[in-house]
Amino acid sequence: MVKRTSFEGNSCPIARSLEALGDWWSLLIIREALFGVRRFGEFQSKLGMAKNILSVRLRSLVDHGILEIAPASDGSAYQEYVLTPKGRGTFPILVALRQWSEEFDDHPEEIATILVDREKGRPVKKLEMRAADGRPLSPAETMLKPRPSRRRSA
Repeated sequence: MVKRTSFEGNSCPIARSLEALGDWWSLLIIREALFGVRRFGEFQSKLGMAKNILSVRLRSLVDHGILEIAPASDGSAYQEYVLTPKGRGTFPILVALRQWSEEFDDHPEEIATILVDREKGRPVKKLEMRAADGRPLSPAETMLKPRPSRRRSA
């Protein structure tokens, strides 16, 4: 397996998040976990992954604090993979990727599902960036600036 560059310690928050999430298998595992998959065999069945690849990706997600290992909820001897709050925090990321694909895919009619509000059954509104005062923001209306330095106490 080719060793990839590590973004751990990089000052860019996008690069830092890619350290934990930048692999397509990892994002698909998280997707399945968000929809209730918890056991190794279920992940393997749903995703069609080789056991060795699945093992490595699950271990990485646990090491990054996105999943945790818990005793099986049915009391059996099995273990389950459960999303942590950090893992559940990936939901808007996956929704943004989904909505991007729905908008720009060459064949959107081939997308088999739509994301709907469970209570009302209606499609979820497209995510958008907003300023603190509620104004919608485009990329041209944003910029990066240095984070204020922390003051050192004497």
